[in-house]
Amino acid sequence: MIFTNTALLGATIIDVERREDARGYFGRTYCEREFESHGLPTGMVQTNMSLTRQPGTLRGMHYQSAPDAEDKLVRCVRGAIWDAIVDIRPESPTYCQWIGIELSEANGRMLLVPKGFAHGFVTLTDDAAVNYQVSAFYTPASEHGARH
Repeated sequence: MIFTNTALLGATIIDVERREDARGYFGRTYCEREFESHGLPTGMVQTNMSLTRQPGTLRGMHYQSAPDAEDKLVRCVRGAIWDAIVDIRPESPTYCQWIGIELSEANGRMLLVPKGFAHGFVTLTDDAAVNYQVSAFYTPASEHGARH
């Protein structure tokens, strides 16, 4: 895996190093040792998946508040999305700053979204499927959305 820090403190882009041959490819999407060596969270407790049928559909901006705040490892496993995150940690030097990145089946790219960030995406293709590994169990009372 190739880890690239973003301009937002704690947010990391992760590219899968593919080993390709005539049959296709193999690559790791998670390795606790590698995540730990890059100072990234390793305690993923739940995996979620969403499927969005129509391109141009907006999902987000969502987050879970403390004590149920969650780190997310987001990956598009079918189709493509434009993924966006916003730092909503008032004490952070990157408070209210955001980035956007294309995640797709083709590029295999992932985004590590730290606790204290709002996360959302817009679908770029039909039947976009997104996989999320999260560090906290889903807690409806702690779920929030942001609009502006």
